[in-house]
Amino acid sequence: MEYRTLGDDALQVSAICMGTMTFGEQNDEAQAHALLDRAWEAGVNFYDTAEMYPVPARAETYGATERILGTWLKRKPRDRVILATKAAGPARSLNWIRGGPSGFDERNLREAIEGSLRRLQTDYVDLYQLHWPDRNQPMFGDWRFDPDKERPTVPILAQLEALAKLVEEGKIRYVGVSNEHSWGVMQFVRLAEEHGLPRIVSIQNAYHLMNRTFEYGLEEVCFRERVGLLAYSPLAFGLLSGKYLADPQAEGRLTRFANFGQRYAKPNVQPAVEAYAQLARELGVSPGPSHSNDMHFLKIFRKVVHVQ
Repeated sequence: MEYRTLGDDALQVSAICMGTMTFGEQNDEAQAHALLDRAWEAGVNFYDTAEMYPVPARAETYGATERILGTWLKRKPRDRVILATKAAGPARSLNWIRGGPSGFDERNLREAIEGSLRRLQTDYVDLYQLHWPDRNQPMFGDWRFDPDKERPTVPILAQLEALAKLVEEGKIRYVGVSNEHSWGVMQFVRLAEEHGLPRIVSIQNAYHLMNRTFEYGLEEVCFRERVGLLAYSPLAFGLLSGKYLADPQAEGRLTRFANFGQRYAKPNVQPAVEAYAQLARELGVSPGPSHSNDMHFLKIFRKVVHVQ
């Protein structure tokens, strides 16, 4: 397994991070533990979750993913596991999470991390991420900024000050963002440097062959500011595995949960998937990762952690 550094001298993480957001919905605890064990045996030391998981998010399963990961974590040497989780932000009608997150103020972030620590059965997380921005911005399939959607927001400086207190208390080691844009990353970096606050070491955004928005501005920002990319959804909800081409009703999130994959219900998606699958056939490899073509697959998609 190859390992990378997030930040200047921060976390040493495996180039592949184990995502967990199906645990507690599509995968029960026994299945989840088996998957986690397989990743561990392959040299993966980096595990990512979130307080709102599993997905689709609903009150009945809220927190199940962190609880499942926590029971597995108890069997592992904590100092060898790089554990990441995320705080849910405002404006997504998640009323069962802390009464509906109103923003990334100190009260919300403290309540969020303390709940995560209880479920994970640990006294700290290595990387704490803001799951999506507090402010209005396009995300989760939207691409255009709409100023008419402006709303009251917690200033980024106040968010960093709240995170700094949690770092000082030892509840988190490093901080990161997710589903962010260039403006947000630059603000987090600038304000941290100006005020001596924790500097973000990572950004977790979607990145795959049908979503390369990271390359349009964010790539340069993250390179120059030394912020690592944690690329999520590298197979586009399984579309790039090719399985839905062979069987449009194949088992998966897109067929199990109505309306869950709306971000991929766009005219050019199907032709793009077909073209990619054809390219894979011409190269004599599987569209998705397998034991026989892992290295080729990684060259196509890039590694999960993109750092300087």
